[in-house]
Amino acid sequence: MFSHVVIFWTDPANPEAADQLLAGMAKHLQPIPGVVHFHAGKMAPSPRAVVDQSYQVALNLVFPDKAAESAYQTHPMHLDFVKFCSPLWKKVTVYDFA
Repeated sequence: MFSHVVIFWTDPANPEAADQLLAGMAKHLQPIPGVVHFHAGKMAPSPRAVVDQSYQVALNLVFPDKAAESAYQTHPMHLDFVKFCSPLWKKVTVYDFA
């Protein structure tokens, strides 16, 4: 398995950015072949100091292997997601692990 975790800090000038970003993920990313597991959502508040609560949206995709994740990166639907949804975020950080 190969996990691709993406953390988004949305544009604070757009109060609808988180919901729009989630809708874009469902439309453009979830249907991409090779995605074994798709989970996207808003930051879950926690009283624990070790939990990063500075972001607004997270995406967790699981692929069968790194090759499938590499194919996802160049898939036209992923490129459309970046094109259409990148104005919704101010910062993005990616964590990949196998």
